[in-house]
Amino acid sequence: MIKNTPPKQPLKIVVFGATGDVGRETVIEAVARGHQVTAIARNADRLADLPDAVTCESVDVLVDLKQVGHVMAAHDVAISALRPASGSEELLVEMSKNLLDAARATNTRLYITGGAATLKLADGSGHSVLTAPDFLPDAVRPIAEACAKQDALLGHYDDVQWSCLRPPAMLFSGEKTRHYVLGTDTLIPDHDGMARISYADFGVAMVDLVEDVDIDQRRLTVGYQTQAAA
Repeated sequence: MIKNTPPKQPLKIVVFGATGDVGRETVIEAVARGHQVTAIARNADRLADLPDAVTCESVDVLVDLKQVGHVMAAHDVAISALRPASGSEELLVEMSKNLLDAARATNTRLYITGGAATLKLADGSGHSVLTAPDFLPDAVRPIAEACAKQDALLGHYDDVQWSCLRPPAMLFSGEKTRHYVLGTDTLIPDHDGMARISYADFGVAMVDLVEDVDIDQRRLTVGYQTQAAA
């Protein structure tokens, strides 16, 4: 999928979790397309290297609930790229709930970076990333389990305009190609069977979804499908 057509008018977008790899790339892509972007982090000093056009604010999603609502109400769209620190993975559900509650209260469209945990393997086994034997390293199981709980949480918000984009099994630092494939509930394998996408192209896909207003309450995934080198 390639999308280069700009929206009819710029959107006011707030990105929570803008210091992470996904959040940062999403901010950069949205600004490049002419949107008005506010980047949120617990410590705004960590956002100093973002483009000058970005408004940076310090907000703790776990504590500053009133401020979360104020910020969200001032924007057309909110994006969550939140990821808790290692060892605190269980906080992902509470963080996501606070954003969903604010989206409900302000009637703001919310786009959530999910996780690959609930995606089915492409081998037809019926297993998901989380349930497949020996698929996940022990080190990433805590965040995978938190992402599965985050995914289940969405079912309690049928009155919120949410969409969830779940990454493939592998996210990596790489170039922005603007070529990707969208899917729904199954990993998208590349030519070698691995499901992957760069942080930069995941950001592209997220902003593409934001510019497509007809995707409410959909769980999607994204990945590369390239040809093997000759």
